[in-house]
Amino acid sequence: MRRDQRGFSLIELLIVVAIILIIMAIAIPNFMRSRMAANQASAIESLRIIATAEVTYFTTYGTGFSTSLDALRPPAPGQQAASTAAGLIDNILAGGYKSGYSFFYTSTQYSANTNMWYGYTLLANPTSFGQSGIVYYFTDESHVIRANTANTASSTDSAVGD
Repeated sequence: MRRDQRGFSLIELLIVVAIILIIMAIAIPNFMRSRMAANQASAIESLRIIATAEVTYFTTYGTGFSTSLDALRPPAPGQQAASTAAGLIDNILAGGYKSGYSFFYTSTQYSANTNMWYGYTLLANPTSFGQSGIVYYFTDESHVIRANTANTASSTDSAVGD
């Protein structure tokens, strides 16, 4: 009597699972590196967007640079743009977190004579170093974006692209 066998043997299934695991072991690290590179590119672009928004804010409102990222966010629906909600960046970026990076803004160089802020510093740090990014970024009113791979970036680090 002949048995009709259908399906796969256990050995065949184990071989297929082993092949899939090998492919995943190769693909996942590459995916993570690609994701970190995308997050880092997004952080650089976000710094450029904020720097451009700061120049626009400075010239539009005549109060110097903004005092926070929140001042650059869109106004409430039905409201006009003002120095407290200039509408120059999106709500996500104004919240200080985007694409695996945290943004920290500080106003600097206050002049009591003119009642204006003439400087700012802006940091972009990975929210989870090694997973969301491996580079820390810095920029200020000079609009030069600087990077550091070991510590929080500062004005003394190399410019991006050098």
